[in-house]
Amino acid sequence: MNEPKPSPLEDSLPDTPDVETPAPSPNEEHAESAAATDCSENEVVDSESQAGESQPLDLQGQLREANDRVLRSQAELENSRKRMRREMDEQRRFAVFPLLSDLLPVVDNLGRAVQSANENPDAESLLAGVQMVASQLAAILEQHNCRKIAAAGELFDPNLHEAIGQQPSPDCPEGHVAHVALEGYCLHDRVIRPSQVLVSTGTPGPPDDKSDGSQAE
Repeated sequence: MNEPKPSPLEDSLPDTPDVETPAPSPNEEHAESAAATDCSENEVVDSESQAGESQPLDLQGQLREANDRVLRSQAELENSRKRMRREMDEQRRFAVFPLLSDLLPVVDNLGRAVQSANENPDAESLLAGVQMVASQLAAILEQHNCRKIAAAGELFDPNLHEAIGQQPSPDCPEGHVAHVALEGYCLHDRVIRPSQVLVSTGTPGPPDDKSDGSQAE
């Protein structure tokens, strides 16, 4: 069999070469890498923005805690200053406490001397001198806020009085001070020495007739 011959038209067409995919240019590669970099930078910015939103909250909490610590420290310092001021004022107020305690026996002796001089009419000059010293010493005690404790006829107060006994008294109600054996003194509102007193048991009752009745029987 005879093979078909190519037509003159096919012979006139040029051969078509194989088409190859062109390689990306350097500009295209740079654009792709820049796009990837932008994506990663956007992710970093998002994470930083979230961290930035929580950071002010943490700073505010730390600032509040710091302020609280400062306020507590200031309050403690002020309390310490007030306490020290009170202690210093109290020490100054009662600084002469030991001195006055030592002077009280002198006051007692002067009182006894005055009483003895009153009982002896021949000692008028001694009586005058002792009375002058006693008055001067009492004035000094008063000047230093050392005063006698009121006791005679007063309601017995264990904070101010020291009971050394009891006795009936027609002139003093029961539970009141009937007799002062030793004067007490106080400095401001603090007792140096309580008054030693006899406490009244009230008006004495009628004599007991039981013994007479038993003898009659």
